[in-house]
Amino acid sequence: MEATTSQFKIILGSSSVARRKILAEMGYDFKIMTADIDEKSIRKETPEELVMALAEAKADAIRLKLQTIDNQEKDVKPTLLIAADTAEAIIPKLPSGDCKEDAEPSILITCDQVVVYEGMVREKPSSEEEARQFLKGYSGGSAATVSSVLVANLKTGVRKGDWDRVEIHFHAFPDEVIDKLIEEGFVLNVAGGLIIEHPLILPYVKQVVGTTDSVMGLPKALTERLIKEAL
Repeated sequence: MEATTSQFKIILGSSSVARRKILAEMGYDFKIMTADIDEKSIRKETPEELVMALAEAKADAIRLKLQTIDNQEKDVKPTLLIAADTAEAIIPKLPSGDCKEDAEPSILITCDQVVVYEGMVREKPSSEEEARQFLKGYSGGSAATVSSVLVANLKTGVRKGDWDRVEIHFHAFPDEVIDKLIEEGFVLNVAGGLIIEHPLILPYVKQVVGTTDSVMGLPKALTERLIKEAL
């Protein structure tokens, strides 16, 4: 990352361990902010539209938390927000006094992700049974992740967004691997129950057409490009 971006304070609007890891690798210090919504109530025609719609809904919840920030917090250096949601509802709600004329622009980065398997969109498994079904499908097969990123410059109003798709092909893996993954429980908290960087799954990944960080939920290259464009 360039020196200008390293000066920003970051809030990660997600409890995702993978996103935390990616931000750490990018050299950022950050805090966590989360939002809870009913994701199943939001449906769209395509995976790309869905990840953006889910992100926007999460933004409404994040917005309520942002409104509680006191004046003392507003006086600190500009903030780079990274949230598993979108800026649509947040941008008009922030007071114009948040960004001083001589301050670096405040940047809001929002994102979401789904898995696509045989043309069907998969979100977080609703149960252990569904997680098992998901994983059995990946064994010897393939899937894709669709990740959205939106970067908004809160000072100028400029917004840049895009999505990234990655295809993953798997060797067949035994049922005992699936059993262990479900027993651990981590697969229940990620889109499609898919964690390709997990030590139990990694040996069975045949090919990744794209980047692993995108599969993990925050594509580095896309995020950096959008930050530059928004600035």
